[in-house]
Amino acid sequence: MSAPSSASNVVSAAMLAIGDELLSGRTKDKNIGHLADVMTMSGIDLKEVRIVADEEPAIVEALNALRSRYDYVFTSGGIGPTHDDITADAVSAAFGLPCEHDADAMRLLGEMYRTREMEFTDARKRMARMPRGARHIVNPVSVAPGFIVENVYVMAGVPQVFQAMLDNVIPTLRTGSKILSQAVRSPFGEGDIGTLLSGVQKSHPETSIGSYPKYDGQRFSTEIVVRARDADALHAAAQDVSAMIDAIAREKAAHSA
Repeated sequence: MSAPSSASNVVSAAMLAIGDELLSGRTKDKNIGHLADVMTMSGIDLKEVRIVADEEPAIVEALNALRSRYDYVFTSGGIGPTHDDITADAVSAAFGLPCEHDADAMRLLGEMYRTREMEFTDARKRMARMPRGARHIVNPVSVAPGFIVENVYVMAGVPQVFQAMLDNVIPTLRTGSKILSQAVRSPFGEGDIGTLLSGVQKSHPETSIGSYPKYDGQRFSTEIVVRARDADALHAAAQDVSAMIDAIAREKAAHSA
């Protein structure tokens, strides 16, 4: 079962992306960024992402680590018809469940292939395999369902299918307080603001302050983004960031005078 969140208004998640093609560079992952966007909009904190090869021990090890640490784990990849699609076997092993052809999935796929006048081969039947007792994730794109075991949501790697499955999953999840954010532009680079910004962060532990350097071809600047769940905390930290930037500007003006 999932580990409880440390605060009632915080819901955590992790992602496990599966596939040799991701690690070789043959396939450029598009699912991680999409999941991160959806989690942020839903008030769920995506805390960790792992990418593993199509190797059952690696998948089992990663999945067991993540599912015990976070409220939700989302996987992508490895539930297709080919010999290296072993995610269903690995998830079954992680939970100590038999992996078998699910009767409802077999019916859905059988009907789909009959409609298309295509043979329902043994390879295609592999897409109906899942841990015993798993619940389906509806696949409106290509019919073959994903599945859910406890807090683990197993979905396809094809981005269009992954996104469609995720759309069906999101309304069923427990969500937390959404994170608010405010950007403050600094005309100074990180080298100028780093030490003082660290002090601001320590003064506002209930916020998260990130700095993102920019270069316009002539000089560096920084976008500082303050994030918090509480609006007052966000505003107070952003004010201190602005005051810090003003102080740096005054100091530089004094030295150049």
